[in-house]
Amino acid sequence: MELAFSAADAAFRDEVRAFLDEKLTPELRAVSRRMTSVYADYETTMTWHKALYEKGWVAPSWPVEYGGCDWTVIQHYIFSSELSAAGAPPLSPMGLGMCGPVLIGYGTPEQKAWYLPRILSGEDFWCQGYSEPGSGSDLASLQMSAVEDGDDFICNGQKIWTTHANYANRIFNLVRTSKEDIPQRGITFILIDMDTPGLKVEPLVMLSGEHIQNQIFFTDVRVPKKNVVGKVGEGWTVAKYLMQFERGGHAYAPGLHTRLERIRRMAGTEAGDGTGRLIEDPAFARKLADAASEITALEYTEHRIMSALSNGEAPGAESSLLKTRGTELSQRLTELALEAVAHYAVPFQPHATAPGGPVPDAPSLSANETPVGPDYAWPVTPKYLNDRAGSIYAGTNEIQRNIMAKAVLGL
Repeated sequence: MELAFSAADAAFRDEVRAFLDEKLTPELRAVSRRMTSVYADYETTMTWHKALYEKGWVAPSWPVEYGGCDWTVIQHYIFSSELSAAGAPPLSPMGLGMCGPVLIGYGTPEQKAWYLPRILSGEDFWCQGYSEPGSGSDLASLQMSAVEDGDDFICNGQKIWTTHANYANRIFNLVRTSKEDIPQRGITFILIDMDTPGLKVEPLVMLSGEHIQNQIFFTDVRVPKKNVVGKVGEGWTVAKYLMQFERGGHAYAPGLHTRLERIRRMAGTEAGDGTGRLIEDPAFARKLADAASEITALEYTEHRIMSALSNGEAPGAESSLLKTRGTELSQRLTELALEAVAHYAVPFQPHATAPGGPVPDAPSLSANETPVGPDYAWPVTPKYLNDRAGSIYAGTNEIQRNIMAKAVLGL
């Protein structure tokens, strides 16, 4: 697929750039440069969400009738690329990129009318209740129960690794409504208010020191049956549909290109092993070139998938490919950044970064104590530690390879 800019595309690009010049404040750009997670902090996320919502660009991939944008494939690509190049912080994907598309595909008219506008406006902030202590990539083994009681289900169990559950007011959940011979059967997709009695959120602190993940305990949590999305007992079908968007619902390449250019600038500043700059070291330059070629290959694949999506097709096994290559290339870049900043990667100084959540064990510092090293080095180590999760969440990359082997190669 070839993407060529027409006069209309160039005009659209200029419109996006003008919007970013006006609305993407220096404060938001600074947060993006210092981010250590794939998630921005809640306040930054909602500030940027509001700006995009007011412009009508907060969910461009949704159908127009539900608040999306009537853009061409090239315009979607331009939008993603310009946001990345300008240093825009990411939005939370739980509502806009996961629950929203599922409701559009499987929700009742009443569910769509109630939830979709609230997702767009940011009034509802969602988290995802999939993984359990004994059910991660083997998600079909989940045990959280939902027992019928009149017009409700009574839910008991636990969810884990739940991103930003400490901020969310709603959660989309997979629960077991019946025991069947095949574990994928008897699972139901249900929406739960986070302020429901019996629901308790506890923090999980990551390697990087950030409180982004959580575990949630459900004790006799009463949920109306009208909150079921799809049919009772057929939630696995809904969950698979959602995971296509979770794994492949966004473009990795624009952000990877931007990060690679940032590493080039680091290497142009930092000293190499000899007398010159690191960028002049042939071995490091080769690593940069290898990463650039692989990111470009991923970009072309994303273009093909964007074309398919524009024709109304849902992402299939390709979403597993994007998730696998995107997260592994992201991890590669964190390793190159570590190599580039060398000894500046050692200090633990979360006060100098923009973590995706609170850092409970952050050292207390005096007001006049400055961070160690150049500013581009401050988030490198936390980002490296945080990004180890990339090949685990949304289904491990080993699971993704199994999906591709079965669906594409017929193995």
